[in-house]
Amino acid sequence: MAVVKDSKQEGGIQRWFQETRGELRKVVWPTREEALRLTYVVIAISLVMGAVLGLLDFLLNSLYTFLISLG
Repeated sequence: MAVVKDSKQEGGIQRWFQETRGELRKVVWPTREEALRLTYVVIAISLVMGAVLGLLDFLLNSLYTFLISLG
């Protein structure tokens, strides 16, 4: 009885690394200026969203406290 090797497993890890390396060569990496600008955008949006969510939490908590005090 002949043993048939699975072609997917032959050199699988090595092939995976080669394909991954090839794909990373195709990536268009941002310049330093683009990366810094986008980092500032992410930080600004995070701060704004944090403030909005904090305000919403405060308002809903105040509403909840008010409704509980009525009953």
